[in-house]
Amino acid sequence: MATDAISIGGVDLADPDTYVGGMPHGAFRELRRHAPVAWHPYGDNPGFWALTGYDEVLAVSRDSRTWSSQTTGVFLDVPAPEDSYQLSLMMLTMDPPRHTALRALVSRGFTPRHLARLNARTADMARDILDAALQRGECEFVDDVAGALPSYVIAELLGIPLDDGRRLYALTEIMNTRPLHDPELMQTQVELFGYAGDLAASKRAAPGDDIATALLHAEVDGQRLTDLEFNLFFMLLLNAGGDTTRNLVAAGTLALIEHPEQWARLAADPSLMPTAIEEMLRWTSPVNVFTRTATRDTEVGGVPLRAGERVAMFYPSANRDEKHFADPDRFDIGRAPNHHLAFGGGGTHFCLGASLARVEATAIFGEILTRTAHIELAGPVERVRSVLMNGIRSMPVRLTPASVPA
Repeated sequence: MATDAISIGGVDLADPDTYVGGMPHGAFRELRRHAPVAWHPYGDNPGFWALTGYDEVLAVSRDSRTWSSQTTGVFLDVPAPEDSYQLSLMMLTMDPPRHTALRALVSRGFTPRHLARLNARTADMARDILDAALQRGECEFVDDVAGALPSYVIAELLGIPLDDGRRLYALTEIMNTRPLHDPELMQTQVELFGYAGDLAASKRAAPGDDIATALLHAEVDGQRLTDLEFNLFFMLLLNAGGDTTRNLVAAGTLALIEHPEQWARLAADPSLMPTAIEEMLRWTSPVNVFTRTATRDTEVGGVPLRAGERVAMFYPSANRDEKHFADPDRFDIGRAPNHHLAFGGGGTHFCLGASLARVEATAIFGEILTRTAHIELAGPVERVRSVLMNGIRSMPVRLTPASVPA
């Protein structure tokens, strides 16, 4: 077999410690240059082919016939045989046609009325969150601002108390930073499933005007979500809807702090907000990697692969591919076009919450820009120790209010 990815890039992409000091963009650059499809060993676990080029990641993302999410899951760790049944029940690890039907069912919960009300509430919640942060002067930005908004939005979506949203959201951090079969991880899953089960029972007994109720009563081809499917979707919503937006807002704010000329540019011209959000998504790439398994003999980037072999799509690398982004290591809030892959490359598993994440980011950054004169770091930035998520665990900041309140 050809020289492996660790030898070429110089780092182990499957080791969470690799990411504690920051995304290994130098290693990704070397891999894109010399082997955008490179074999990566994984200790005693099944190895995988690391995809670091934009074209390779895009091609796999858009071909769910050849590249299965369900066969061995979408994470580097392959589930044990006794756990593999779950892969056919979760949207994230489900293949068509069941995935297509379930996605259509779930989308019926997101009615125009619900989304319009949610947009208005998101703006109100963002204002309240920044009010509290400005009153304190200093805050833990990740928990108090970046993590607060998605947890409140998810609570609003589900029709549960905001405080419950905060508590449930805190549990997702355990899920994304603990290894498979870790006792604390398993206890967290039990707690989340218990809450989801109670929520489903209460919404069936007393329906509300919320998306949880709509999901439980929506039908596609005469079928509704089963209790287990609702529980698993509930867990996916908490994880995908919470962590990705938190990572975007925290890392996007850090990018603006580290590039004050871009902050000044956005403050002077708020019409740049849409392109600024897209550049933050490209720059931060909130999810680091997902895997797929070949359903047949095929090739990627000219490299032949056999049925059953796995590939790992590294989105932060694809989003800095020199073939698709001019000066990719430059943070440019006016970058256009900007066809990043932060939400996946389209296809079957394109992120359901992409629009909602953009709404949340627009709301919170709009408040930050109009109501703060300055934000500076008030302590060290600590990153999440995770292969899956590209995020910040802690970022203390000091906020200076704008001289004229908005």
